[in-house]
Amino acid sequence: MRVIITGSTGMVGKSVLLECLRNDKISSVLVVNRRPVGLTHPKLTELLHQDFLDLNPLLSQLEGYDACFHCMGVSAVGMKEADYTRLTYELTVHWVDTLYKLNPDMVFNYVSGAGTDSSEKGRAMWARVKGKTENKVLNKGFKDAYAFRPGGIIVEKGVTSAKGSVSRLYALLKPLLILMKNSRYVTTGANIGKAMINSLSKPGSNKHLENLDIDELAKLPTSL
Repeated sequence: MRVIITGSTGMVGKSVLLECLRNDKISSVLVVNRRPVGLTHPKLTELLHQDFLDLNPLLSQLEGYDACFHCMGVSAVGMKEADYTRLTYELTVHWVDTLYKLNPDMVFNYVSGAGTDSSEKGRAMWARVKGKTENKVLNKGFKDAYAFRPGGIIVEKGVTSAKGSVSRLYALLKPLLILMKNSRYVTTGANIGKAMINSLSKPGSNKHLENLDIDELAKLPTSL
């Protein structure tokens, strides 16, 4: 299976990438980032691209893939709704529309977040925008699609965010997350990656995957 991963310089995306590189059933991985991911591997190809609202230069390199694990995202803290919508909804929609034209039979997994509002009518701006984005992904018409809604996430040693502020915040919160590891509020980066791989061969009717759903899907053997 050939997969595309976005956002692999972030903690979730890098965790997903590492699981794909370890899994023998994933034959090749294409990462599309603004910054180098800092890894080399025989299965790994990296495309550096700055403007995700203009994908025309990449079209010939995005064909022939079985899945996309879209882990790219930004924090809504301090952002105006218009800016957050552009970087979350509009960017993802352009990515989704492009990949659907090239690979309609792929599985598309979108990393959203706990508390996302599928009704698109709630008071929290970020939750409405994420919900609108989820709805676009799930209704596009791909072979299959899932919205991953992790809450607290524990990542393995050495996995950090490209943003120093995020890494510092995670360092402060990690002891608490570890204490809560077996609760429904916390999952792991590795489990997100394993669950995404399993979604390729073990389709489920639940398309909104919370922490417990992610952990359950991750427990299944990662075979295709």
